Amino acid sequence: MQKAIVIIPTYNEADNLPITIKKLAEVFEKIKDWQMQVLVVDDNSPDGTAQIVKKLQKKYPFLKLLLNLKKAGLGSAYLKGMDKAFNQLDADLVFEFDADLSHDPQKIPAMLKEIENGSDLVLGSRYVSGGSIPQNWALHRKFLSVFGNLFIRLVMWDFSIKDWTTGYRAIKKEVYQAVANELESERFFGYTFQIGFLHKTRKKKFKISEVAFAFKDREIGRSKIGPEYIKNTLLYIMKVRVQEILQSRLFKFALVGVIGALVQLSSLKLYRFLLPNFQYLFFSNYLISTILSIETAIISNFIINNFWTFSDRKLKKQSMLKKFLEFNLASGGSLLIQMAIAAIGENTLGLFGLFTLPIIAIKVDTGMIYAVAGILIGMFWNFFAYNTFIWKKKK
Repeated sequence: MQKAIVIIPTYNEADNLPITIKKLAEVFEKIKDWQMQVLVVDDNSPDGTAQIVKKLQKKYPFLKLLLNLKKAGLGSAYLKGMDKAFNQLDADLVFEFDADLSHDPQKIPAMLKEIENGSDLVLGSRYVSGGSIPQNWALHRKFLSVFGNLFIRLVMWDFSIKDWTTGYRAIKKEVYQAVANELESERFFGYTFQIGFLHKTRKKKFKISEVAFAFKDREIGRSKIGPEYIKNTLLYIMKVRVQEILQSRLFKFALVGVIGALVQLSSLKLYRFLLPNFQYLFFSNYLISTILSIETAIISNFIINNFWTFSDRKLKKQSMLKKFLEFNLASGGSLLIQMAIAAIGENTLGLFGLFTLPIIAIKVDTGMIYAVAGILIGMFWNFFAYNTFIWKKKK
């Protein structure tokens, strides 16, 4: 029989715990396929929460206690609780659960069912059909909860998860083992731990599902969510999103494209200056200079893409020459696009000066405009060709 442990972090919850443990015990009696336990992780509460747990242990054999001598916050309490549950108490699954019964214990069987059906992490969600937040909440709390979640979904650009900030969760051992080291190294503050844990679970491609529940406000004691929750959450999601964008292949490709464009534009200017001015049929100083500048940019792009953009698929030395020739062929689409735009522009609108930027001494003419247009359109083709043919993903 598999073991599931409900982890309850506490600080001054002496009045709530007897009620919460009783409610959980009633739910446990209905669960036949799992061995259920509760682990209270208390941050040395001055109200005697730990002593209450010790008294309750005489009545409830499934109740365990982990005492932190120093208050370390929600994230640290959950990580210590998970470490004990998985590595000492042989748990296969843990639940994150609030001591004040804001999380409905009657939803535990449904969350276990999701785990049995293949989910790795199950969220108790307030924002799927059937879920809700308290109607008597003040307007600012509703705003922070609803729009806060929407803001996170927008910034993360992940709409598959409806409730990013929920603290009601069922987590398999495999998920904890995959993300624990990263979580401990980042030292999350307070409730930002929940977002960080979920974000890293998503990155590891674990299966996540949501079960609706009605969130209830605590009746005893005070909420521990302060203004630092908003600040830390905003800082975290902005930081990780910027990091993801900077590390993404598309961003790297775009930046290499910008570098290639600068190489092409500067070499175009150089070749037009070095080559004699001539016109023969469709061939001219401008068209030949365009072809040479494109090849110069291709060489630059090939080197940088291989060692940076596609570093995880870096080409082997023995195949470098072959792949470079293929790279040139794949870039042929961009070459044709740029040549076509250059030829059409030169033979329809013509070549003439537009304006000068005296500060950086650049004269902008229509030839440069045609080149920029060709580069931008060619970049769309390039990303597809490079990703599909040159640095194709290994099976």
